[in-house]
Amino acid sequence: MLVQINNLVKEYKDFKAVDLDVLEIKEGEVFGFLGPNGAGKTTTISILSGLYTKFNGSVSIFNKDIRKYSFDIKKDMGVVPQDLALLEDLTAEENVTFFAKLYGLKGAKLKEAVKETLEFVGLWDRRKDFPNKFSGGMKRRLNIACAIVHKPRLIIFDEPTVGIDPQSRNNILDTIKELNKQGSTIIYTSHYMEEVEAICTDICIMDHGKVIAKGSKDEVKALVPKENGEKATLEEVFLHLTGRTLRD
Repeated sequence: MLVQINNLVKEYKDFKAVDLDVLEIKEGEVFGFLGPNGAGKTTTISILSGLYTKFNGSVSIFNKDIRKYSFDIKKDMGVVPQDLALLEDLTAEENVTFFAKLYGLKGAKLKEAVKETLEFVGLWDRRKDFPNKFSGGMKRRLNIACAIVHKPRLIIFDEPTVGIDPQSRNNILDTIKELNKQGSTIIYTSHYMEEVEAICTDICIMDHGKVIAKGSKDEVKALVPKENGEKATLEEVFLHLTGRTLRD
């Protein structure tokens, strides 16, 4: 397993935000990680990305304990946060270069990786421009470039399409599909169920800190049988299991 979680508990005073018995993510998946507000999804993502280190239970990524080998794990991980992580006083090229250096890239490999990544997200021609010259969708693509310049094995996308136009959203979804095709495992969170339907191979639904459904997309849809023999949509399954929509 690329990601293995066992008996994970994260508490804030008297509130248990996360209480997961087992959660596994296989290499090669596009793993849709869903939950209504307050479900514990964001806390779990923060633990996986190394932001929270105080918790009970075990979390391993690449068969390495995240508390013991956090530095090594992060070398092969990319995180695309919901809030843009860009340096406004640096050009697009300088932003990607800055993050590439944090991952240890140097010299010719550094320049090659920056050029290749900016070309991949469609921003090489705008490499000398500052982020304040970019549209919302272009900023999102630059945010992705900063997270993938080192070619990570695992990429966490935390609601990467918030506040952008449909064309930019489709561009980002196509980018994620291509990254997966090239070998990256993806953890994807979103409040747009149509995105999850379009790109995810496997689904996990959390509520009240616990996993309430997990499996392939078809397996999760089969949890709510319909009388006419048709498969339920993920939206219908989510509403049935949680009593809420994804945006609630």
